[in-house]
Amino acid sequence: MTTTATTRKTPVKAAAASFMGSAVEYYDFFLFGSAAALIFPTVFFPSGDQAALVMSFATFGFAYVARPVGAVILGHFGDRIGRQKVLMFTLLLMGLSTFIIGCLPGFAQIGWFAPALLVLCRLMQGLSAAGEQAGASSLTLEHAPENRRSFFTSWTLTGTQGGQILAALVFIPVVALPDDIKFSWGWRVPFWLSAVVVIVAFFIRRSLHETPEFEEAKATGQIARMPLVPLLRDHWRDVLRVICCAFIAAVSTVFGTLAISYGKAQGLDASVTLWLVVVANIVALGTQPLFGRLADRIGRKPVFIYGALSSAVFMPFYMLSMGAGNTIVTFALAILTFSFGYAAANAVWPSFYGEMFSTRVRFSGMAIGTQLGFLMAGFAPSIVAALGGSGAGGWVVISVFTAVISIIASVSALTARETKDVPTARLGLATEERVPATV
Repeated sequence: MTTTATTRKTPVKAAAASFMGSAVEYYDFFLFGSAAALIFPTVFFPSGDQAALVMSFATFGFAYVARPVGAVILGHFGDRIGRQKVLMFTLLLMGLSTFIIGCLPGFAQIGWFAPALLVLCRLMQGLSAAGEQAGASSLTLEHAPENRRSFFTSWTLTGTQGGQILAALVFIPVVALPDDIKFSWGWRVPFWLSAVVVIVAFFIRRSLHETPEFEEAKATGQIARMPLVPLLRDHWRDVLRVICCAFIAAVSTVFGTLAISYGKAQGLDASVTLWLVVVANIVALGTQPLFGRLADRIGRKPVFIYGALSSAVFMPFYMLSMGAGNTIVTFALAILTFSFGYAAANAVWPSFYGEMFSTRVRFSGMAIGTQLGFLMAGFAPSIVAALGGSGAGGWVVISVFTAVISIIASVSALTARETKDVPTARLGLATEERVPATV
């Protein structure tokens, strides 16, 4: 492989750019989730009752409908023209759509056009998010040293946690505002602020060059004209495996969105429920890189499976603690469930999924597989809320739901090949070599 200035590996810079880009993207994404739980039922729907909450959570889920479509489109271009160019596009699209949300009139002004426009902006967010994590993970993985791929790619998802922290911190003073301010212009300010963080991330990401593996594939004519064809021909089993493993992302949306609503129903102040998310994610900033390092030592599969199953074990205790009246215990269980449970799977999946695919289809494979699996995460809040997960006894519904998706993800992970010792240039080739490459 060549080692020119344009193809040298820069793992720290790649990880930093991925962290910042993911932080910005998911600041915008999770900001919508907090607003869907606390603001949008009142602003964008005719009443603030349970039906409005379910519809509001449904708008949260609409982004996940757009994500598979975006995965096909952005995955194609990410494998054709490069990871870095597509990541610049996703960053700008997410920032623009989030800023527009902050400008939308409410139901009182334009009736049902208000939620319709909200859904349109949410679809734009989903299109952007479809390429962000897959592209950032592919870019960082291909820049990383052979024996530290899981550690460096874990920073992509650690950036996601940073975005969620920032979104919650910005939203905490909003929920403390008087209702007349909060539901008129107060909630809009965090969405407008996204323009500032997008500009910062844009200049950080712009300076990062393309990955050595992609440049090598381009130089040797290995770029697929239609990446979707070799992906579905040679890697269809891996795509299905990633889809099922990606169900585990529903733990994050349940924890960060539905639990806010459930906590309010149990008598917790809205600011306390947001602080639960903030504190758990702050601790995850430290635990996720450690789980990434652990996966480089013992393998991706055991760490991912631990993260999935521990989420199922810890979730009922966390949910029950919300109604027990002991805030300290609730915070401790929030940290245990998210930062020492789910965070293990969250940190490892960028390397675990990405290493199933070769360079020529990695962006497409990760994007399509994860986004189809993330449909479960997107609609989890509205599904579980419709089943009574946000009301009395909702902890049972939430716990059973978490257990089911965790088991599906764990069983799927068991069928995967362990790749921690496979050289980067050989990743995914064992699958492709079974069929002659013609596309």
